[in-house]
Amino acid sequence: MKSLQLSKPHIIAMMGIPGSGKTFFAEQFAETFNASLVSYEKINQNIFGNPINTQASLLAVDRVASYMLKELLKSSHTIVLDGPTESRTNRMALVKLASSAGYETLFVWSQVETSTAKARATKNLKNKASISLEMFESITKRFTTPAKTEKAVVISGKHTFSSQLKIVLKHLVEPRVEAAAELNVPRARMASNNRITIR
Repeated sequence: MKSLQLSKPHIIAMMGIPGSGKTFFAEQFAETFNASLVSYEKINQNIFGNPINTQASLLAVDRVASYMLKELLKSSHTIVLDGPTESRTNRMALVKLASSAGYETLFVWSQVETSTAKARATKNLKNKASISLEMFESITKRFTTPAKTEKAVVISGKHTFSSQLKIVLKHLVEPRVEAAAELNVPRARMASNNRITIR
């Protein structure tokens, strides 16, 4: 298990259309750094057994996930969120909630071609909630491209986790390097500490 020390706790919030690889990255990141994961898909599985995606089930999952997230924000530990962030309104509300708890939000935008995402999202797999073609189209239409101010980090949903991780870690570590430079901390000292800890 690795650890990742950040000057402020973060919410690593996944975004992208269904089937783009958000869940894969979220689970791998949380496992690698022993971070708390708020996964709407896992909550769905735990509540309903056979995962389902109806309006009623999604509302129940959202209520449980919101409660979990608010409780975890009290911990000052970094959290990975794999849930509905397709609309700018949802993302702005998340940033506001995170900021009020002293958290930074980093949006990780997983991208693949729409045809690949559609095939993944609508495919029936054991222990995985597939969605209908209509629901896929509806969520995809609601997806709003992040504004520049959201500073989303883009990863490919087709790349390996290690390739994706390098991109995300670079964005998490860069502010620390810039802050150290302002304080005249030698870059060599920063580079020699290969231990990364999530607090």
